[in-house]
Amino acid sequence: MTSIDNLIANTIREDVRAGYSYNVPDSSGYIKLDAMENPYQLPDTLRAELAQRLADAVLNRYPVPSYAGIKERIRAKLGVPAGFDVILGNGSDEIISILCTATARQDKRAVVLAPIPAFVMFQRSAQFAGMDFVGVPLKADFSLDRAAMLAAIAEHKPALVFLAYPNNPTGNLYDEADMVAIIEALGENGIAVADEAYHPFARTSFMDKLPQYPNLVVMRTLSKLGLAGIRLGYLAAAPALLEQFDKVRPPYNVNVLTQVAAEFALDHVEVLDEQAARLNEARTELAAAMAALPGVTVFPSSANFITLRVPDAEKTCAKLFAERVLIKNLSRMHELLANCIRVTVSTPEENSVFLNALKASLQA
Repeated sequence: MTSIDNLIANTIREDVRAGYSYNVPDSSGYIKLDAMENPYQLPDTLRAELAQRLADAVLNRYPVPSYAGIKERIRAKLGVPAGFDVILGNGSDEIISILCTATARQDKRAVVLAPIPAFVMFQRSAQFAGMDFVGVPLKADFSLDRAAMLAAIAEHKPALVFLAYPNNPTGNLYDEADMVAIIEALGENGIAVADEAYHPFARTSFMDKLPQYPNLVVMRTLSKLGLAGIRLGYLAAAPALLEQFDKVRPPYNVNVLTQVAAEFALDHVEVLDEQAARLNEARTELAAAMAALPGVTVFPSSANFITLRVPDAEKTCAKLFAERVLIKNLSRMHELLANCIRVTVSTPEENSVFLNALKASLQA
C-alpha cells in the first residue's frame, strides 16, 4: 500500500471507503429526461429583469442570515399555515442532512425509517449522520404497507420517518389515511417528514395539517417548480422544532445569488405554476401514449415524471442512449422496480422524440 492508501485507511470511515459518490452523468448533446427538471425557462422579459436584479446583488458581503425576504414570500405564496415558519437549505438534500444531524443521538444509534424504494438521500444522509436506516418495502402496486410500517415503528422507534408525497422513484401519492396512521403512531417519539418535492404537480399537500400534528414537518424544494439551478429547499414546521433544526444549519447556507433569484421567481410564481400545469397536461398525454405500446406497463404519477415497466430495461435504456435520450434505469434500485425505467415529462418536442425512440427500442 502507498502512503496515501495508509492515510485513507487510517482516517476515513470504513463505510465511506466502501461507498460511492453520487454520480450525475454528463448530459452534453443529449435530450435530458433523467433528472425531473422543468424544461421551460422564464419568459424573456422576466429573464431580462432577473438579470438586472442579479447584477445589482451585493456579492462582496455575506447573505443576511435571517433570509427574511425569501421566507416571507414562501409563507405568503406557498401555503405555510399562520403561526408556522420555514428554514432554508441548499436544496432539499441539505434539509434532509439537517434533519438527520439534529436527531442523531450520541448516546445510542438513532433510526431513520422510510418506505422503499425511495429517494436515495434518505438512506445516505442517515448513514453519514451515524444513524441506522430501516427500509420497509412498498406493496407491489407501490402503495404503503401500513401494517408493516406500523410494525417497524413499534419495533425500531425511529427518530425520523420520511414519507415522499408523491414518491420518487414511483411517482404515486400514498393514501392519506395511511400517512395519518403513521404520523399518529409516531406521536411524541418521532418526527414524520412529508417530502413534497413534487408538490407543484401533485397539487395536494400535508402542509395544512401542520397545526394538527406537532410531530409533522413538510419539506419542499423550488427545484421541481423550475428553479433546479439555484438549489433552494425549505422546511415548514412548528417554530419550536425549527429552532432546534436551525442550530445545526450551516451559517450562510443560501448564497446571495440564490436569494435574489428565489425572491424574484416567487414574485412571479404564477408563471411557474402555469408551466407546471402544462407539464401535467403533457404527463397525461405521454402516459396514455406509452400505455398503448405492447409490453409496457405505466404506473400512475402525480409528479413530473412517469415510471413504466418494459420487457427489458437494460436493452431499452441502451437503445434510448444510442438515440441521445437520457432516462433513468430503475431496475437496480429494488426488486419491486424490476425492468422499470423513469422518464421526465418535458416539452411536446422532447416527449415526441422520446416516445419515437421508445417505440423503436421495443420493436428492435
